[in-house]
Amino acid sequence: MLVKRSSGLTSADVTPKHIYMNRRKFLAGALVASGSALAWGKAPAYLGASPDEPRKLSGVSRWPGSTTEPVTSEQIVTHYNNFYEFGTDKTDPANNAKYFRTSPWSVSIEGEVKKPRLITMDEIMKLAPLEERIYRHRCVEAWSIVVPWIGYSLSTLLRQVEPTSKARYVAFQSLYDPAQMPQGKWAGIAFPYIEGLRLDEAMHPLTLLCVGMYGTTLPNQDGAPVRLVIPWKYGFKSIKSIVKIRFVKDQPPTTWNNESSQEYGFYSNVNPNRDHPRWSQKTERRLGGGLFHAQIPTQMFNGYGDQVAHLYAGMDLQKYF
Repeated sequence: MLVKRSSGLTSADVTPKHIYMNRRKFLAGALVASGSALAWGKAPAYLGASPDEPRKLSGVSRWPGSTTEPVTSEQIVTHYNNFYEFGTDKTDPANNAKYFRTSPWSVSIEGEVKKPRLITMDEIMKLAPLEERIYRHRCVEAWSIVVPWIGYSLSTLLRQVEPTSKARYVAFQSLYDPAQMPQGKWAGIAFPYIEGLRLDEAMHPLTLLCVGMYGTTLPNQDGAPVRLVIPWKYGFKSIKSIVKIRFVKDQPPTTWNNESSQEYGFYSNVNPNRDHPRWSQKTERRLGGGLFHAQIPTQMFNGYGDQVAHLYAGMDLQKYF
């Protein structure tokens, strides 16, 4: 057996234990779950008849606050994903989400609001002019990308339902359909995926309701048809394939905080001064930056401190991580 050694590997490259322990089960069930038809490029009977291909978006303006850093290649961003509903390896979502049905789609907005509603994707797409915002995106696993996301501020949508004075947090829920996501049973985490923000975080202009990237609608593996992008927080806060938004009084539970509270805090702001228990957060690997990717210093709030640091004035960011 040939064993390759590399000084470019860090503790961030170590596979989490819960994934490793489920790997044999995942591999054993893969053919059963996905069906041999996928190996021949055909959709199994319970999925759509053909892949849901991204479509080009027109009339998109460039947001003036975009970073000028080099954009990560589309090939990397669409084939290196965390989307456990479609598998736990980085390449799994691109393979397994191919036939995921994203139309028709609607999002329920409810809770502490005056005007709860069910909004369709057609309505979401027409609610505000679309902007291309080039954001830095930092993953808690210590890698990062730069992506031309497309959408508009989440606050535009949230104002439609008129939150009441009791609303202090906003809770989000992804779709979970075991028939379309059979790989989820081996992920080692509970579904549906849930996330949450403080109301002022959700209403901040940088918090993006994202419907596209690289000039097109979102690919399935990147969170189609609608997701969040919160550039000053670690990537797992940017919940994918949203079906429910609920305004609540109390801090809502979140998936990764439920799974491992000592590793994943509710706030999850990018903070190089608070290490993950299993690796440092002081540097990150910028994907696409060479053979082992460029190693660069991580910035507080992912470089968006001028815009968001005031939200956390007086808070102990070691405690509220």
